[in-house]
Amino acid sequence: MSVLQSLLARVHRRMPARARALPLVSALDGHTFLLTVEDLGLDVPFRCEQGRFRTAGRNAGAPELALRARVPDYLRLLAGQCDTDTLFFQRKLVISGDTALGLEVKYWLDAAPRPPWLEPLVSRLAVGLGVAAPESGHR
Repeated sequence: MSVLQSLLARVHRRMPARARALPLVSALDGHTFLLTVEDLGLDVPFRCEQGRFRTAGRNAGAPELALRARVPDYLRLLAGQCDTDTLFFQRKLVISGDTALGLEVKYWLDAAPRPPWLEPLVSRLAVGLGVAAPESGHR
């Protein structure tokens, strides 16, 4: 890592969470997304508006970015136990639509810190949905 990269990383870590998220929010704002959970037959359309995710109505049109996977793979991704590249190259995560937007989402999913309460929640969801719970601990 270069001196400049190291400096930028230190500055970034000290910034408030809202300021760190600003580049992502600006990249996602105004876009429509679709998450498909294949094994549940569930489609979840949503938009990012003014930095908040909101459900997208039926008239929202085609999503600009679509992600498709099965429950166990989404849970592993949420828990931070698997990254998007691994799931994508194993053909367990299908990403379609705007490539640049897809890369922004991919980088965010891979880099976003997971709060401590997320792993127990993911485990409870896995039990409730009757799927194998992701292994505990981070990648």
